[in-house]
Amino acid sequence: MKKIFQSFGADLSASIVVLLVALPLCLGIALASGAPAFSGIIAGIIGGIVVGVFSGSPLSVSGPAAGLTVIVAAAIVKLNTYDAFLLSIVLAGCLQLLLGYLKAGFIGDYIPNSVIKGMLAAIGLILILKQLQHLVGYDNDFEGDLSFKQTATNENTFSALYHAIQSFTPTAVLIGAVSLFVLILWEHLSTKKESFFKFIPAPLLVVVIGILINEYFIANNAVNALSNKHLVNLPIATNTNEFLSFFSFPSIQHLNNPNVWITAFTLAIVASLETLLGIEAVDKLDPYKRISPPNAELKAQGIGNIVSGLIGGLPVTSVIVRSSANVSSGAKTKLATILHGILLLICVIFVPFVLNKIPLSALAAILIFTGYKLAKVELFKAFYNKGWDQFVPFVATIAAILLTDLLIGIVIGILVGLFFMIRSNFISAIMLVSNENNFMIRFRKDVSFLNKPILKKRLQEIPDNSILIIDVTHADFIDKDIIEEVNNYMLSAHQKNIKIDVKRNAHKSLHKLFKTQTNIE
Repeated sequence: MKKIFQSFGADLSASIVVLLVALPLCLGIALASGAPAFSGIIAGIIGGIVVGVFSGSPLSVSGPAAGLTVIVAAAIVKLNTYDAFLLSIVLAGCLQLLLGYLKAGFIGDYIPNSVIKGMLAAIGLILILKQLQHLVGYDNDFEGDLSFKQTATNENTFSALYHAIQSFTPTAVLIGAVSLFVLILWEHLSTKKESFFKFIPAPLLVVVIGILINEYFIANNAVNALSNKHLVNLPIATNTNEFLSFFSFPSIQHLNNPNVWITAFTLAIVASLETLLGIEAVDKLDPYKRISPPNAELKAQGIGNIVSGLIGGLPVTSVIVRSSANVSSGAKTKLATILHGILLLICVIFVPFVLNKIPLSALAAILIFTGYKLAKVELFKAFYNKGWDQFVPFVATIAAILLTDLLIGIVIGILVGLFFMIRSNFISAIMLVSNENNFMIRFRKDVSFLNKPILKKRLQEIPDNSILIIDVTHADFIDKDIIEEVNNYMLSAHQKNIKIDVKRNAHKSLHKLFKTQTNIE
């Protein structure tokens, strides 16, 4: 607790940045999901306050996730009523709690580092490509869309970018360009020692400048002022009763609907996977290299989804975009996450009219700058220097996420990583060394049937009139296909005048191989 209050200044500053990033994403994801606009705000508040309190992750930020929009949109249509969908969210939260107690969080430990870093770089590139549209005032797609195919507009990431260049809004371009300039300048100035610039969050300054520029045009030249479609569009309540009407509640009468349970199970699995991926990624970004407890995080997400579903919010997960903004803004503890949720609640109650003056192009500049930090050229160079077995899965993950969506891209990245892992084991399981006319084939650890091609290749490299030692003392397991291959080779080796000795230990199953050869115990 003492550490949390010691870092209050840094966490408060970061929470303001996360608030600015989260606000349009919450609204955009709700819009794309076919849910009430305020349901995304509710999920953002719950993700910040409730999940933040129970989470063991110091830097992860939870809220409505773009990766769930297709599932949510389809479920709302299928269930026909929003109260039935809310019941599915509550049940999904209960299932996540159960997964946490069953210690299912270990799944995240099996994601290769190259895939996690590839996911972060891909998110960075997606932020740049997607937000360039909003930077120039092409706001046809919803904020927070991470998929290649934009279902809302029947475009894809690149075609939308092409249309954005042709249909830009001059004032949005001006605000976006000024915002990017301020962010870059502030980053440079704040690195200097004793600089007062680091005490002022650059994103907050950018938003204020964006509002002032647009207000100037409203006052002096209304033709060039940004219309509502280019600004944050938060629902505004004129009184307490209207504000309370933004909340809705699940109906228990839908418990006997099998589609409610199917939706709940789907949400629980996908949201849990996204959360585990999210905290793994955030831990990689954490400058203090802290490790988030995955099972505790599943429990926290479960509690968050139960509460969100009970009051009308969308399902929540750990969200990489908000989390990475939190890290890059200098957050030190989970207080930043909690404060962003509290600030979001205060803002939507007391100053929604101010939030609705924020230009989307200013927020786009913040997200583009965040994306640049995630996808720096140095990261690509570092993985290239690590070798192809690290670089190819890294690049494959990036390409797959860019051209599909987050979860599909991660699966493809894992499969590519598995291929290189198997390939590595395939090559290293059988080693051939030589000294003049003496050769040794050494089996290492486990030798499966997958190693048969490399074994045949190594055996074919043994010239006539040679001495070959087959060393199996280091092998824990040898597949019967390998045994048969060695057996066949030994039966024909005398024709080439190749003398074979075998070093073995407890591999009694190999004894039958050596009837015609000398054994070295």
